[in-house]
Amino acid sequence: MLVANVDPEEIVQSARVQGHASMRRDPELHSLAYGSRYAVGDIPKFAFPEESSPASVAYQLVHDEMQFDGNPLMNCASFVHTWMEPEAEKLIMENINKNLADQDEYPATQLVHARCISYLANLWKTPKGVKAVGTATTGSSEGIFLGGLAMKWRWRARRQKEGKDASKPNIVFGANAQVALEKFARYSDVEARLVPVSSRSHFALDADEALKLIDGNTIGMFVILGSTYTGHFEPVARMAELLDDLQARTGIDVPIHVDAASGGFIAPFVYPDLKWSFELPRVVSINASGHKFGLVYPGVGWVLWREEANLPKELIFELHYLGGSEETYTLNFSRPACQVIGQYYNFIRLGRQGYTRIAGNGLANARLLSRSLEKIGVFEVLSDIHRPKGESYYTVTHPDANDDVHKVSATPATKSPDDLFQKVQAGVNQLLKDDEDINRFNAGLPVVTFKFTPEFKAEYPLAHQSALSLLLRVKGWIVPNYELPPHCADVQILRVVVREGLSEDMIDQFIRDLVWALKMLTEAREDVQALLCSKDPVVSGAPMDPIPQAQLSHNGREEVSPTTLAERDQSGKHLFLTAKLDKMSDYAKDRLHARKNWKEAFAWARENLTNARDSAWKRAHRKGIPLGEHTLGGGKSPESKAKGQASYSGAC
Repeated sequence: MLVANVDPEEIVQSARVQGHASMRRDPELHSLAYGSRYAVGDIPKFAFPEESSPASVAYQLVHDEMQFDGNPLMNCASFVHTWMEPEAEKLIMENINKNLADQDEYPATQLVHARCISYLANLWKTPKGVKAVGTATTGSSEGIFLGGLAMKWRWRARRQKEGKDASKPNIVFGANAQVALEKFARYSDVEARLVPVSSRSHFALDADEALKLIDGNTIGMFVILGSTYTGHFEPVARMAELLDDLQARTGIDVPIHVDAASGGFIAPFVYPDLKWSFELPRVVSINASGHKFGLVYPGVGWVLWREEANLPKELIFELHYLGGSEETYTLNFSRPACQVIGQYYNFIRLGRQGYTRIAGNGLANARLLSRSLEKIGVFEVLSDIHRPKGESYYTVTHPDANDDVHKVSATPATKSPDDLFQKVQAGVNQLLKDDEDINRFNAGLPVVTFKFTPEFKAEYPLAHQSALSLLLRVKGWIVPNYELPPHCADVQILRVVVREGLSEDMIDQFIRDLVWALKMLTEAREDVQALLCSKDPVVSGAPMDPIPQAQLSHNGREEVSPTTLAERDQSGKHLFLTAKLDKMSDYAKDRLHARKNWKEAFAWARENLTNARDSAWKRAHRKGIPLGEHTLGGGKSPESKAKGQASYSGAC
């Protein structure tokens, strides 16, 4: 991640309080983690520290700072795996100092790496007699880049052999693609042709629309097995059929790289009959993330090519300076070997049976959550893994293809959390009787995406999904709220990734906390309306009266009497509190998860801002800085008060 450099001198000096005490020079406190030179002094955040620190001090500082991170187990935003068995962790720690690039020095590690490639080639249905090749990566982003480069070089060689122009390559993929796909196109100077998505295409690639964007300059296609936005699988087999027909008609040969970052460790186990991998000749390469549903800590990924002919030899480097002759095709050189060893542990520990059970449990819990959300009555679920085959969010929301049984009601959350939860659980229990047959349902990732119903938004126009996401953060849940891809960007959705650690018990608690957040959101409507209709410009965010010119003394400084200073201390809040309450909430957002509710967080923000105001007034007066004679509240003139009231007489 790119970050900008910060000048610590300017920041620290401008914020330092006069007389600030420091314990840096007390040698007796260096060895105590909570009494060290950093307990009161400055933590060196930007400038390299000049002196060393005891190990216990350094550990405690870093340990404490990490407590401000969210809880990985309750992070419903991320696809990345967050738990491994103690035996796996032990293996990782035993091999954490090994470099995967040192092939000659660590032959056993290279053997494990080769076995993982063979396991995946078998898992992704490489035809008999075909020798797949592949490599471990740091993640799917690197795998996508390597797969895209191979397609570009093969396309360029073919165009040059035919005597055709090879200066304008393009690649086609859905507008729902993860940023890694767009990075490849931009960094490799390849035109990205994005296929618009819609509810009809399940917010993923529309194969027929994609075909319209292909021409002789198309190096290949990225097809996604598991959309980051909604979890839908894109139609790999359908796209392959269309490209086969295109080649038969026009001679244009367009290969497919499958981005199976998440689906590569889901589909083979729970959807074994789904055609998406190397059994389709059109699919030339596949990437997957071991640190997602491969169940390994970050970061390890994999990329495989169907056969050696799909990987141009010009891209492979041969190294001789590590003691032997080695071939490599990666973007990174040095990288940890321990995650590859952790992946191998999972393969032999879990096998097909274990991976199938874990993936199946995740999908079952995702269906449970989906149905629970629909039973609450204020959400539409856009993901389709809980719907029988042939039904989708599109068919449910369009009257001409609608089924009354699957309509989403719009009952506002006015009951207590316990009553609502009992209603949800009773309805879900009836739907779980035949849930064992996974083939009844649409294929996809264990991902649940949802949004407010139009009826709920009409009844509660001030209730925003972003506020719901923030309230869930109070309870510790990290649930992102984001816009759908272009052409659907006016729709915002919430997403929960159901990983292995999200059990049924946790889903029960999540629903309880979600209902609580809904009640907070809906019951606050009257409070928010009152604030918006407030006559106080500080709260409502209305324009302030103009500030009169200050009376200056002979030396250019403002003449300030004790009475004037008292009035300013009483009314100076207009310098710091002119923002609306939603601006204050931004200030309090980082601390919100540690507070009981949003009201307390707002009070906390107001108190801290008021203290800052008082300090600023005193510093300004001490330095003789002219600030004007404008006052509010008790110091405001009757004429000004009348003017302010007139401004708001018709606001609400």
